[in-house]
Amino acid sequence: MSTRHYLFLVASTREAGHVGNTEWLARQAAVSLPPDTPQTWVHLARAGVPEFIDQRHTVGSYPMPEDGSVMRQLLDQTLACTDIVFVAPVYWFSFPATLKAYLDHWSAWLRVPGLEFKAQMSRKRLWLITTNGDRAKAQPMIDSTALCAKFLDMPLAGVLWGKGGAPEAVRGDLEALGAADNFLASFSVSSGS
Repeated sequence: MSTRHYLFLVASTREAGHVGNTEWLARQAAVSLPPDTPQTWVHLARAGVPEFIDQRHTVGSYPMPEDGSVMRQLLDQTLACTDIVFVAPVYWFSFPATLKAYLDHWSAWLRVPGLEFKAQMSRKRLWLITTNGDRAKAQPMIDSTALCAKFLDMPLAGVLWGKGGAPEAVRGDLEALGAADNFLASFSVSSGS
């Protein structure tokens, strides 16, 4: 049984039933994981992530999200995995709003008494899979991902970029497809953790 558990956070806002370039590339990467590796796929646009209310400088702490709530489910999924994979197309040189909304709630989880969110996150690995028409325009998102990992003392395990843009464009990016073949599995196997 695999000791890894991958949480794929799909940030695309494509209509239900339409798999965009980034999710398609992520699914190609996931194929190379050992067959018994647990995978959880969450489409953030369909999850109903509520607006984040910033009370860091007023109340200063946050309660544990209520049982059965969207945020409790996302928190539980986040804490249950060993690897978090941002599956995020580039929207205006950055994260899609769906992923940004989820990340804003990390500010709350860092301030839930007794949760020790930062310590728990430091034992996980962070990955980014993204596509857009121009690699240079993905750099701000790549930098943001690296800063998120650094802030929580998480290793940034890897970044996989593919040439997207038009529907199915990434399927013609042979370099990205070759990199996807062992993108997740090679680190998983070599790390031993």
